Amino acid sequence: MLLHQGWPSEWVACPGAPLHEFGVYYFRKDFSLASKPQHFVIHATADNQFRLFVNGVGVFEGPARGDLFHWRYATLDIAKELHAGKNVIAAIVWNFADLAPMAQMSNSTGLLVQGDSSAESVVDTNASWKVEQSQAVQMIPINRKTIPFYMVVGPGIRVDASKVPWGWQDDGFDDSAWRPAETLVEGGPRGIQDSHSPWMLVPGNIPMMEEKPQRLISVRLAEDTKVTDSFLQGHAPVTIPAHTRAKVLFDQTFETTAYPELVVSGGKGSTITLTYAEALWKDREKGNRNNIRGKKMLGMEDEFLPDGAPHRMFRPLCWRTYRYLQIAVQTGDEPLTLDDLRGVFTAYPFKVRASFDSGDPTLQKMWQVGWRTARLCAHTTYMDCPYYERLQYAGDTRIQILISLYMTGDDRLAKNAIELLNDSRIPEGITQSRYPSHLPQFIPPFSLFWIGMMHDLWWYRGDTDFLRQFLPGMRDVLGWFDRGITPSGLLGRLDWWNFVDWAPQFKDGVPPQEANGQSSILTLQFVAALQEAADLESSFGNKAFAAQDRALATKIDRNVYAKCWDPSRGLLADTPARKDFSQHASILGVLTDAIPVQDQKAVMQKVLTDPELTQCSYYFRFYLFRAMKKAGLGDDYLSQLGPWKHMLELGLTTWAEAPEPARSDCHAWSAHPNFDFLDTVAGIEPAAPGFGKVLIKPYLGTVKHLAAAVPAPQGEISVKYDRENNTHLAADITLPHGLTGWLVWGGQKLQLHSGEQHVQISKP
Repeated sequence: MLLHQGWPSEWVACPGAPLHEFGVYYFRKDFSLASKPQHFVIHATADNQFRLFVNGVGVFEGPARGDLFHWRYATLDIAKELHAGKNVIAAIVWNFADLAPMAQMSNSTGLLVQGDSSAESVVDTNASWKVEQSQAVQMIPINRKTIPFYMVVGPGIRVDASKVPWGWQDDGFDDSAWRPAETLVEGGPRGIQDSHSPWMLVPGNIPMMEEKPQRLISVRLAEDTKVTDSFLQGHAPVTIPAHTRAKVLFDQTFETTAYPELVVSGGKGSTITLTYAEALWKDREKGNRNNIRGKKMLGMEDEFLPDGAPHRMFRPLCWRTYRYLQIAVQTGDEPLTLDDLRGVFTAYPFKVRASFDSGDPTLQKMWQVGWRTARLCAHTTYMDCPYYERLQYAGDTRIQILISLYMTGDDRLAKNAIELLNDSRIPEGITQSRYPSHLPQFIPPFSLFWIGMMHDLWWYRGDTDFLRQFLPGMRDVLGWFDRGITPSGLLGRLDWWNFVDWAPQFKDGVPPQEANGQSSILTLQFVAALQEAADLESSFGNKAFAAQDRALATKIDRNVYAKCWDPSRGLLADTPARKDFSQHASILGVLTDAIPVQDQKAVMQKVLTDPELTQCSYYFRFYLFRAMKKAGLGDDYLSQLGPWKHMLELGLTTWAEAPEPARSDCHAWSAHPNFDFLDTVAGIEPAAPGFGKVLIKPYLGTVKHLAAAVPAPQGEISVKYDRENNTHLAADITLPHGLTGWLVWGGQKLQLHSGEQHVQISKP
């Protein structure tokens, strides 16, 4: 019913408060129940963001990111927190207005709660709710002098404890001075007739974010105070005398995304500043992340002004990203006691189901660091990085989806990403580069990666019913590029930002082009999308479109090869002028078969050994590794992990965006070795859509013993390899019920059946 007609509840706001400016608001509603219910289901959302409480217990924070045409609401069963008699439901709602995160779409400040049935209608938002505007919270804009990078995650906050209505979310709080909420417009789902609501509601399609306690690990610096390990464990408060300036630098020892919770007593007139950083800085360099000597703490800041009462807790409205957390205290006339400082880790609730054990401690460390990177870059959407942007870029997200599918088997955030990027498409046909984003940005190649995402979901999960709805949008994207083909058979100059990779030779990440375009790299990315689209059309779309896509891809491939192949170098040039050469062009030539199959191994050997070529960054090495594997060079994969080993040597606990000097220390696109370890080294991959068949083709390189497992839709696929030399392989392989496939190694191909099997192969 709630999906097909207007809701009885109404969006509410604070009367007299500006709807489009910064504001923080407390809402609450008292209600009584005759008995404790078994179920009490509600639907809730807000603009910009909110945290919901039931009888003082936090039960939800959201909503998940979306846009006004697809505004997410959460469905919650709050019965656990209810009891017979008087209850209270409460929410804190905030609107960061012009300083809101780039990923935050918005109409105006508002809260909406709707009971699922008449039994829960007592909590519907309307004028029976009460509201108070906070006078305690102010925004702290990002300091562009101390953080001279693109940072769009929203502001820090300053909280004056003397102005907080402490206990406002609890039963028994006196709200008699609060005003009735102002009603704005009735709630309404997307697609109903003549709705007056600017928020077109759609059900949330992902689970609640995980939250779990996380203690800080060590103190790296303490000035004018002493902090013991017992304080870190929550057992030994620290008192800072009156009229004292103190500073403590805490080290989580690994990067995290968490809500810091600082509990203090006394200290009226004090100022506490919390600063968060991925690493400390020396000029524009970070160096070894474990070293702090001679470096500065620069980063996002929050402030808390205690009111002198005992056990006041500061927790920012939004989670923070940090390895290092610094507290700077200036006390006034009263001493201040730091009762506790802890974190509450939060991220998308992925559960690891894959495993990888090579016996090599460096590879195991890479596995752990890669997964931490992927986790911190996944919340209510995938995001490129948690510290600086928190934006869902298609180029990054494609890689993240593959990591998620192989590591967890959970495809819900992947589907959410495909939906959101589809929602971003403009009338010309292409998607935006990142979405949600209140500032539109277009990177046309990233529209092609959106098609790649759909192909990956089909190939690894086989969910054709979900994907079928996006085929018209896919055709529109291809049509936008098709209109850009010139008489030469290559793409002409394209609008917008045609980013490919952060290679130093690519200005702003854009590869070389001739005056009218003619980039082999951009053109071959279009070819790859045509080939992927043809697979989708053949499987569950229009076979005539599939034939057209394949024919166009083949035609363009031939044109690129004819105009950009340089026989003297045995490589594809970046343009028909054949003056610029990169790894990227030949990689894409291999992946699309623009380079003849019989030549691909030789080409990739040159790509890996020619230092004069423009080199791939961490990001595009994902495609380098795909091309190596396709050309039969998978056994060389492990020897290409030098950049990741160097990051470990620098003390990174997540993978960086780019080589030093790096901006982001946690960037999702650099985490692809986790996928590679399973797909290439362990060699577990589909041989048909949705793992309808499995191909086990390991490239062990120098590894002698390996155990790994991957969660396929049918169940777990596990392998164990023992290799005494390069000529003999012993393998224990277990396939789930109903799944069959092949083992390929040493030039031989053996049939595999469901269940357990032991196989031995010797090279001829």
